[in-house]
Amino acid sequence: MKKSTEELLKTLKHAPDYDSYLKNEQENFTVCPLSDYLSALCAKKNTAPAQCISRSGLDRTYAYQIFSGHKNPTRDKVLALCFGFLLSLDETQTLLKCTGYGPLYPRDPKDSLIIFALQRNYSIADVNELLFEKGFSLLH
Repeated sequence: MKKSTEELLKTLKHAPDYDSYLKNEQENFTVCPLSDYLSALCAKKNTAPAQCISRSGLDRTYAYQIFSGHKNPTRDKVLALCFGFLLSLDETQTLLKCTGYGPLYPRDPKDSLIIFALQRNYSIADVNELLFEKGFSLLH
């Protein structure tokens, strides 16, 4: 079972050296190749990449390059994929952490709008329309 962040921090504080911490806690780290994570999400959600890509609103060629590991998307493109996968807020936060981006932050106006949209199962078109109305950059 994965340790909580607090448990990992406690272990790290008491580790005799970094190498032993790294070796012992490897399974608890969230950073992984995005293409692997996206493949796992496809299996978990029983969704084909084409279906996710279509719902994400991303350019098809570019999105397939993300899925194959040839492109490293921006945070906004990762968020578009989250809408394509119909992810929950928790699943979105996990994907953002896995890609090395910061989680959605409710004190940030754009992030709070995205959280609002995720909680209400907005489509990418709906969230982009709302982002446009509020003067924010779109997710694709």
